[in-house]
Amino acid sequence: MSEDNAARAPDLIAALADEDGKLSALERRLAETVLADVSFATNASITDIAERAGVSPPTVTRFCRRLGCASFAEFKLRLATSSYVGLRYLKPESVTSTPAEVAEDVVTKAQNALFELHRGLDLAAIERAAGLLAGAERIHAFGSGGNSSMIVNELQNRLFRLGASITATNDHGLNLMMASAAAPGTVAFGSSFTGRNMELVRSFTLLKERGVPTIALTQNGSPVAEAADVVISVILPEGQNIFRASSTRFAYLAVVDILANLVAYADRPRSARILRGIKEQLIRHRDGDDRQLLGD
Repeated sequence: MSEDNAARAPDLIAALADEDGKLSALERRLAETVLADVSFATNASITDIAERAGVSPPTVTRFCRRLGCASFAEFKLRLATSSYVGLRYLKPESVTSTPAEVAEDVVTKAQNALFELHRGLDLAAIERAAGLLAGAERIHAFGSGGNSSMIVNELQNRLFRLGASITATNDHGLNLMMASAAAPGTVAFGSSFTGRNMELVRSFTLLKERGVPTIALTQNGSPVAEAADVVISVILPEGQNIFRASSTRFAYLAVVDILANLVAYADRPRSARILRGIKEQLIRHRDGDDRQLLGD
């Protein structure tokens, strides 16, 4: 089965779940046998599966065709590629859902993410990254997708108020164009939670060819990490709850705050002067006094 055909094929895991009740009694028995032990099913012979389900081998063959597979071999291939994603979403982690329980779950996972980040943080990489950012004439921050877009936008939000000339972009094409136009004195920062953003790898590779230092906030050993000059590695367990937003983003935000703090401390008088000017405008035109939050 070609990759194109596989991409167009119906969701095999969903079909096995038979949420629409389209399978016969024998077919449901086969589906339940497969879903109960996907590892067994992807490695078993047609006879092995038939015996475990209590059906005949021809029934297994008809079952595979019923699910849109041309053969038993194609069924096993599609099952192997589908199971990595499908099972976790087919049978989500059983969790309670009262407001109190959800609040405890979210806050606890955020606390755990921050604790694990602090325990494993590469302080040498943090120091090097902060030094590059503090000394940069201009900073490009590249990130895409829901989480990394937010992270690089937050880096811009933190650093512009310290006087940094920083532009955050979330578009692959624009990132590549900015990388190709980067001048000496530029530093590039990239965020990728998986480290598999190959468009970011392409931009980092181009920047390296131009002698522009790159900083990656990502998973160590990933393609993005391999393409970067400085790697701040964050690898945290997420658990099986598919409904809760990623707690890793709290760790990423903490890294941004750490970097911003260090950049501020690199030139305290300048940072204080710019922050004071921003705060003065907020007091004059919005707040009326200095009792509001220190930042924005």
